[in-house]
Amino acid sequence: MPLEQVLVLLVAAAGAGWVDAVVGGGGLLQLPAILVTGMPPVEAMATNKFASVFGTASAAVAYVRSTKVDRQVVLPGAALALVFAGLGAWAAASITTEVLRPAVMVVLVAVAVFVTLRPAMGAVPEPRLRTPPRAAAAVALAGVAIAFYDGIMGPGTGTFLIIAFTTVLGLDFVTASASAKIINIGTNLGALAVFAVQGHVHWALGLGMAVCNVAGAQAGARMALKRGASFVRIVLLCVVVAMVIRLGWQQFA
Repeated sequence: MPLEQVLVLLVAAAGAGWVDAVVGGGGLLQLPAILVTGMPPVEAMATNKFASVFGTASAAVAYVRSTKVDRQVVLPGAALALVFAGLGAWAAASITTEVLRPAVMVVLVAVAVFVTLRPAMGAVPEPRLRTPPRAAAAVALAGVAIAFYDGIMGPGTGTFLIIAFTTVLGLDFVTASASAKIINIGTNLGALAVFAVQGHVHWALGLGMAVCNVAGAQAGARMALKRGASFVRIVLLCVVVAMVIRLGWQQFA
């Protein structure tokens, strides 16, 4: 691979790490950048997972040091995510993204409208929503449905997790982002394990991108913790709009 392409991928990895640490959706930058090089889609997804898992883990450490997460939700959710993201990765070769894109676009548009019309959502925690049935629903949604999507397609997983935690459990955006990172570690590892066994990971390139992804993730996590929920909300809306545009372009171009 030419040096200039490698440099572009390293820059994209750093930017993706920052976005992913704040609101998720770093794959919106990183995965297309890899695909532009001409790498086959499954190999691009595999290498993207390898780079992302390091950034996600480093962001999770930064968040957990400053934010208390609900372990009764995130730990079983992460365990389920490990399994179902692996199943999604295994199914990735047989399910075309053309089937998923329209559904994902509809969900993203609904998310953008929902967040815009409810400016108070995620601004402050709503402990009254933390009930056993809602906690179970959050675990299933994050660890099964969203994790399976991450294995098949990927981009936007962190964003979906944050929305799930704010709407179902009433978490503020910063705590939801911290919780999402822990689940996302499970989804990345589950999918990566399958891709690695299948021989799709470009290890050397992925390792270089991982270093840049970690640097971006640390910067993003610190900025989110410093600026709070209102900052995360603004970035969330920007990422969701960008994802809708990107998916729309892929769908109709």
